[in-house]
Amino acid sequence: MTHPFLDLAPLSAARFASVEDRVARLLDTRHDVVIMQGEALLPLEGAIRGTAGPDTTALNVITGPYGRTFGDWLRDCGATVIDLAVPFHTAVTAEQIRAALAEHPEIGFVSLVHAEAATGNTNPVAEIGEVVKEHGALFYLDAVASVGAEPVLPDAWGVDLCVIGAQKAMGGPAGVSAVSVSRRAWARMAANPKAPRRSYLSLLDWKERWVDGGRTALPHAPAQLEMLALEACVERIEADGLETVMARHASAAAATRAGAVALGAGLEPYVHEAREAAPVATTLRAPAGVVASELVARALTGDPALPLAAGGGALAKEMIRVNHYGADATPGAVRSSLTALGAALAERGLTADLPGALRAAESVWR
Repeated sequence: MTHPFLDLAPLSAARFASVEDRVARLLDTRHDVVIMQGEALLPLEGAIRGTAGPDTTALNVITGPYGRTFGDWLRDCGATVIDLAVPFHTAVTAEQIRAALAEHPEIGFVSLVHAEAATGNTNPVAEIGEVVKEHGALFYLDAVASVGAEPVLPDAWGVDLCVIGAQKAMGGPAGVSAVSVSRRAWARMAANPKAPRRSYLSLLDWKERWVDGGRTALPHAPAQLEMLALEACVERIEADGLETVMARHASAAAATRAGAVALGAGLEPYVHEAREAAPVATTLRAPAGVVASELVARALTGDPALPLAAGGGALAKEMIRVNHYGADATPGAVRSSLTALGAALAERGLTADLPGALRAAESVWR
């Protein structure tokens, strides 16, 4: 018997290239877009190892855990790394970037996470891009969480390496990811003796064997199911309209934030300013004396599929995350999450205004 997931015709190079073209249109970029056959950590690491070396001085912006990871990779490459860390409840500013570049004019590489789903903040990339462009540094951006939830425009923002994944706001698969690469970034890789070659991390292998060859012969067997899923999720975004998809995420974030504030019981937004809060996920600070991971575990007892999670690592004690992205960027997911949190708070003996929270959430949904 046939099976829809198994008995498939081989994915052609032409179809693979067509998916890359659709991703490029999603990003409104004329840079080369390479779809890599793995989760987004693959191009995130490959892009850094391809462009950084002992002669690199990098400004690494830390607004969450991924920024720390990028700094580690840069140091592994032998780069001199200047970390610019800001509290996780806020965002970095273009002025802070400008000051760091002025203090260290030798900086030639800037790494930044657009939206940190883990901490719930988002950074003003358009403004930062102007500053980085004036300085002349190579600009590397992790847009894995932001794409589909807010604008991601690598060309307009001067981003040389923009990595995206489909598993969050795009509502697609985790097993493939993509990176847009500027001509300047390709030249930096070609001149870097430390750039990975003959390696799964190598972007240069993709350029030489795929891009430069006219995208007619795939370097290796593609992850077929994941590529078909990526194609399907891009088709869905195109059908709905990217602006509509982003608006759903913005409404989900506004509704969750308003509902959490109205719920009370000591629950409050983790990111202080709404303008610095990511539309992909809302993080909340647990009430004093309440362990966030325990509260989340209790909230999930009625429905383990709710988009609720505790913060990672040390943040598990204080942070609650509502992952209202992809299929969960809906009024129903927000209502259900607020209802479950309200019930869990009430079980702890805390007074939560659930009717008020639901009214507040509904009132701001657009």
